[in-house]
Amino acid sequence: MEESLIPKQTEHKTERTTWDDFIAEMKRLCVLAGPMVVVLSSQFLLQIVSNMMIGHLGELYLSSAALAISLAGVTGFSFLMGMASGLETTCGQAFGAKQYRRVGTQTYTAIFSLTLVSIVVSFLWINMETILVFIGQDPLIAREAGRFIIWLLPALFANAILQPLIKYFQLQSMLLPMFLSSCITICVHIPLCWALVFKSGLNNIGGALAIGISNWANVIFLGLYMYYSSTCEKTRAPITMELFQGIGKFFRYAIPSAVMVCLEWWSYELLILLSGLLPNPQLETSVLSVCLNTITTLYTIVFALGAAASTRVSNELGAGNPHVARVAVLAALSLAVMEACVVSGTLFAFRKVYGFVFSNDKEVIDYVTLMAPLLCISVILDGIQGVVTGIARGCGWQHLGVYVNLGAFYLCGIPVAAALAFWVRLRGKGLWIGIQIGSIVQNVVLSVITSRINWEQQVVTASKRLQDGESSTENRLV
Repeated sequence: MEESLIPKQTEHKTERTTWDDFIAEMKRLCVLAGPMVVVLSSQFLLQIVSNMMIGHLGELYLSSAALAISLAGVTGFSFLMGMASGLETTCGQAFGAKQYRRVGTQTYTAIFSLTLVSIVVSFLWINMETILVFIGQDPLIAREAGRFIIWLLPALFANAILQPLIKYFQLQSMLLPMFLSSCITICVHIPLCWALVFKSGLNNIGGALAIGISNWANVIFLGLYMYYSSTCEKTRAPITMELFQGIGKFFRYAIPSAVMVCLEWWSYELLILLSGLLPNPQLETSVLSVCLNTITTLYTIVFALGAAASTRVSNELGAGNPHVARVAVLAALSLAVMEACVVSGTLFAFRKVYGFVFSNDKEVIDYVTLMAPLLCISVILDGIQGVVTGIARGCGWQHLGVYVNLGAFYLCGIPVAAALAFWVRLRGKGLWIGIQIGSIVQNVVLSVITSRINWEQQVVTASKRLQDGESSTENRLV
């Protein structure tokens, strides 16, 4: 018999936050976030390594592979990652409430649900060449990109399993298996990709196949660990019909989580498209691509910290500890500010040389140097935003994040970016300033919402969610 879902009322009494509590919580968050940076970076590096090796085959292969990987991220990988984040509400709170069997069952539900989503996405990918030609893309690039993205289908279905497994381990603070699996995967991927691209005769297709094989290797390792390790015994639930009964509840949190992630991701991709309409589009697109790649790489740190914050908040809400959840939020935000200051300061200090990493063209390097201060501001904004959205997932109010991101980026950021770029004639700099204004609006609104959370009420809502599966629409922010 599972333990009662209703937290003890004695734990709801007002407690004072001591310095020792704060430092202890910061240490917990660092222990959680550190390995998660490696896990997230390894997934990103699989695509980067393949793209780098394919680049040595020629311009056509490079441009088509870059286009295919970008489209795969926008239409598939980002959506699966966002949907899996819905488990941070349900599984995180269930684990905190010691409802261990539910953690395993909801993980299986997520795997089944994301597999169904992948089947739908696969039809889009199979017809990608036709779509690219229809929107005016060069036929040669469209053909190669279409072939490449079809060979990425194994990676898509691997991610449908991998992302829920990552959340399964993350929300139980079982970081060692994920850390080891990620390190082994990237070490194997490099020689595997080299062999498939240059020695097998597959050329660019070998890069896509290598991504799929590496992702499936990661899935197999984590799956075997989950099945055989004694540390997973409590949450290793049997597969029953309960798996299908939880699909509706999973999508209730998964869809808002995915939309919240994708709305912001897509706004930056839209920026790249707009840069192609500017005078000297090759320069503008190149520089904005450098900026986007830079903040995307640095965002792995922020996303890991947000995932750690989500884990701590959801676990403590499920356990009925509102005071500890509140301390976790304060500690996470403090770490985010410190991380942002260090990273942005480093970036600013090397602003005149880091452009050489991406290009030898003096015009591009000078433009990147000019954009560097704006990038530093983006790093600071992303640091706060990553943690606040993690808190949103931990509490279960992703639906509010959807509305905030929609308004901040698409009603404010993108229109302002277009006006500054084309009307005020600030070009790429105007595009980036506009998206930063959207990010500022997003941060302000989400920070206000976070500051007004009634943590005692969140504990009650979490217990009701675990007890009867009601949605998080009952959340009250005071």
